[in-house]
Amino acid sequence: MPTAPSPQTSFRESLPEKVCIIIPPSPFLLDERVFMPLGPLKVAASLEARGIVVDVLDLSGIRNYSEVILEYAQTRLDVTWFGITATSPQLPATIKIAEALRSARGDTAKLILGGPHITLVNAALKTGMKAGKTLRAERALSHLCGIFDKLVAGDGEDAVFQVFDPASPQLIDADDPKSKLFLTDQRLDELPFPARHLVDVNSYHYSVDGVRALSLIAQLGCPFACGFCGGRSSAMLRKIRKRTSQSVVDEMVHLHTTYGVNGFMLYDDELNVNPQMLELMELIATTQQKLGVEWRLRGFIKSQLFNEDQARTMYQAGFRWILVGFESGSEDILQAINKKATRDENTRCMEIAHRHNLKVKALMSMGHPGETLESIRASRDWLIQVKPADFDMAIITPYPGTPYYDQAVPVPGQDNVWVYTYEKTGARLYQDDVDFAKEAQYYKGDPNGGYHSHVFTDTLSREDLVRERGNLEKEVRAILGIPFNPSAASTVFEHSMGQRGQFPQNILKLPVDAR
Repeated sequence: MPTAPSPQTSFRESLPEKVCIIIPPSPFLLDERVFMPLGPLKVAASLEARGIVVDVLDLSGIRNYSEVILEYAQTRLDVTWFGITATSPQLPATIKIAEALRSARGDTAKLILGGPHITLVNAALKTGMKAGKTLRAERALSHLCGIFDKLVAGDGEDAVFQVFDPASPQLIDADDPKSKLFLTDQRLDELPFPARHLVDVNSYHYSVDGVRALSLIAQLGCPFACGFCGGRSSAMLRKIRKRTSQSVVDEMVHLHTTYGVNGFMLYDDELNVNPQMLELMELIATTQQKLGVEWRLRGFIKSQLFNEDQARTMYQAGFRWILVGFESGSEDILQAINKKATRDENTRCMEIAHRHNLKVKALMSMGHPGETLESIRASRDWLIQVKPADFDMAIITPYPGTPYYDQAVPVPGQDNVWVYTYEKTGARLYQDDVDFAKEAQYYKGDPNGGYHSHVFTDTLSREDLVRERGNLEKEVRAILGIPFNPSAASTVFEHSMGQRGQFPQNILKLPVDAR
């Protein structure tokens, strides 16, 4: 297991003895205890490798999370540095966490924000500066600068140590391939595995074909430029960085022997953009033979790159499910998305998967530039034709770092409405100018009324999109016999009758003598 420390710093005396990393809740998800967030756990592992004690407050699925934060801040007085990760939909909860920490500790609490949201805001700002369109990104960054002491954009595993340098800027930009903080293939192999031991692994429940599974990340980045996708202007999320096949398999063996799992979800953007994919699949297969076990795997692939050899070796490695971002059954929408895949290529992908007994979850979306009733019906008809084993249909949300957001301009005469235009066809997408600090835009939610739309097109209103999404899902699931995914109830953190410091195992893992 890799344990290489981060690069040496010139400010060793300023490194803290202890850091708390906070994973905010994600109430927009159907079930928050499915995939543990590996990004903050990778940062935690880097801190531990330098001898820093790390607490992880895992608030996934916790409704009264502000109470957890207050109790922790009031009882763990030896911690002054708090690192919080946040996606854009998590930002409202993250702001409340920051407010709770300030309430309990004031300015003595040093607050760090990392993760996808600040990375994408920073990327949107840099992209906008080149095009002279920075209004929304500047406003978003200014707001975050007023709340957090330090902001980390991009890879956090090495950048986190810059945070503790009193001379470092408020925004540490590790989302730059020229920076020594930007992770390379070699550095990915050197870093320790995510610090899963700091969270309650057994509280996460996921399976592949009935086999208990955990997730891992074999590579970073997706090189494609889909208009709806976050990070298209972020090097961290765009540039492919790969671990060696042996490193990936070593982590799988570690998870198998440590936690007893025989299932794995490879949470990479697209497994088959890796030119060593066949090598990886073959090594996974031979490792199982040596161990005398049989694993089950699941992962994402890019439809137009999928071929017979990939499907064959994936099945041999234990894959029984693949997830594919087809997005639409309409050729016009696929073009407006800049998907670089045709409807015929998507159909061919489904046919290859069927021939090799790979079940497919089709990831679909609507609310794209030029979306119409006809294009939505084309998606419905295509799904019924190709018969995926499961599917999602989401309404698009333009987040910072997506072309839909970064390239939009204000609509004259309409307050807080912006429009993105796909330059090749003129197809338009209108979007509300949402305050991400207050609004958790639902890209996925409860099918019984939990979906919201902050986008509309020339022919479909926000309400039209919500209605048509629901109609499509009900109709396709009924015809194909695919059940709805059940919602999971969130948890309330229980105080121990005023006895402070008694944190449930699923929130904070502590040694027995520290409870």
